[in-house]
Amino acid sequence: MLYEALGRLAPSPVVELNRAVALSMARGPAAALLVVDDLVAGGRLDGSHLLPSVRGELLRRLGRAAEARREIELAIRLCASDREREVLRQKLAALNST
Repeated sequence: MLYEALGRLAPSPVVELNRAVALSMARGPAAALLVVDDLVAGGRLDGSHLLPSVRGELLRRLGRAAEARREIELAIRLCASDREREVLRQKLAALNST
């Protein structure tokens, strides 16, 4: 609810992405994936590693490993931070071992 209120006060794609993460915790990954897919369709975070990173995690939680791998690979390519890229590589390695 707080992210919905923030979205009304200061709408932005990052607020929507954070709302999706909160939604995934409250209602599950399928509900959150709808919000994330709207962001993808709108091109509102193109070029950011955050969107494919979150989408990959949601897909992983839904058991859609092949799609999750593609999203994490994209996030790795887009990520500018060495530390964040390493975390994403670890997630990818965990996906590849399943």
